[in-house]
Amino acid sequence: MNFEYLIPIIAFILAAYSVIGNDVIQTLGTFLTSNRERSWWILWLYASVILTSVLLYGWYQYGGDVSYGRLDQIPLPEKMHIWYLLPPIVLIVLTRYGFPVSTTFLILSIFSSQAVIEKMILKSLFGYSLAFVFAFVLYILIARVLESKESIHKLSKKKHKSKWLVAQWVSTGLLWIQWLIQDFANIFVYLPRQLEWSELLFSLKVILVLMAYLFKSRGGKIQGIVNSKANTTHIRSATIIDLVYALILYFFANLSNIPMSTTWVFIGILAGRELAINYRINKAEIKSSKIMIFKDLYKVNVGLIVSILIAYLFGYLNLV
Repeated sequence: MNFEYLIPIIAFILAAYSVIGNDVIQTLGTFLTSNRERSWWILWLYASVILTSVLLYGWYQYGGDVSYGRLDQIPLPEKMHIWYLLPPIVLIVLTRYGFPVSTTFLILSIFSSQAVIEKMILKSLFGYSLAFVFAFVLYILIARVLESKESIHKLSKKKHKSKWLVAQWVSTGLLWIQWLIQDFANIFVYLPRQLEWSELLFSLKVILVLMAYLFKSRGGKIQGIVNSKANTTHIRSATIIDLVYALILYFFANLSNIPMSTTWVFIGILAGRELAINYRINKAEIKSSKIMIFKDLYKVNVGLIVSILIAYLFGYLNLV
């Protein structure tokens, strides 16, 4: 077994680790936060059953393509050089410092043509804008009723809390399914577009082990972005966030099969929500909300800039 044969396998493991460490928290972060009193393995088991089901369905339905057609316009290179390991390594480093960078741009850009990259950027910008506006309008309407201190206090009653607990697990499941359909492309881009059964089982084992580590560590650095937003530790708030996120990803999943940054959608939802809640309930915090929004935007744009630079670097290296 030569090293060139190992490069795609190593790259896949690094990509899976980096994507799970960065993007999964943006999907399951509110779920982990609001269920922090539960054993990590129960949450992991729930997420793992859904992931396995979505992976197997995609593999069967799309003839071995677990990306649900998201990689149709992104071919696998005939030869994979050692520098293809760079993007997931950079993503791991940025994740360590708490940057919610877009794995779609950082991982997929090196395989994509300029035309596809432009389509991904436009779709992601549209995703952020739609998420921000939708979340802002929604929370302008419901903030006083559902996000005030009085309403949160009422939720602490066991009778009401148990109903929202069921709703949250359902909304998290729906969101998890939509995210997986979008982001499996980022994880599997280093592997053949049609996987053999043995390759499918190997990749599934790797992902489940990495997820176990993530759940046991309760999310790591990226989790801080979720925790910093108002009321995200409350089940009802987490349920609404997850449901809005799931609906928007479902819309974009049916819009086209061009990959997009789910990170930008996630940041857009949190930004619109945070601004609306403070506008309706605590106007004194609006300025700090704006600072937080620009800070999060700065972090995701760092990832975009790095991604484009790496894509140009790879284009140069492939010509040498």
